[in-house]
Amino acid sequence: MHEMSVALAVVDQVTEAATRAGDVTAVRSVRLQVGELAGVVPEALAFSFELACAGTLLEGAELVTEAVPGRARCTPCAHEWAVGMPPRLTCSGCGGTHTELLTGRELQIVDVHWEDGGPTHAPTREPISEEH
Repeated sequence: MHEMSVALAVVDQVTEAATRAGDVTAVRSVRLQVGELAGVVPEALAFSFELACAGTLLEGAELVTEAVPGRARCTPCAHEWAVGMPPRLTCSGCGGTHTELLTGRELQIVDVHWEDGGPTHAPTREPISEEH
């Protein structure tokens, strides 16, 4: 279950950002974009996030996940389509196999809301490592 490593990475990144911001006493919520093809099970991530937050500045924080559907484009004919799960990467327009994945692999922190009522703060837009 790599969702725990993802949750730990999120907690580490948010904690680091909160420390840099100073005067943060707690975190209310963390919003993540999770691509359909990122290989992350949202329920497992939510469970892992709750465990990873225990005893940290994020304890009790709400995890809000935004699903990002997978989309691809055919390089020869420029047709775009939703790839679905399991992913369909052959062009439904021309049958071509030279495709570009446009969206669906996202796994990034979009924003964080601090407990002190300060403004929403996006600590990073870097993707979370997909290491297993």
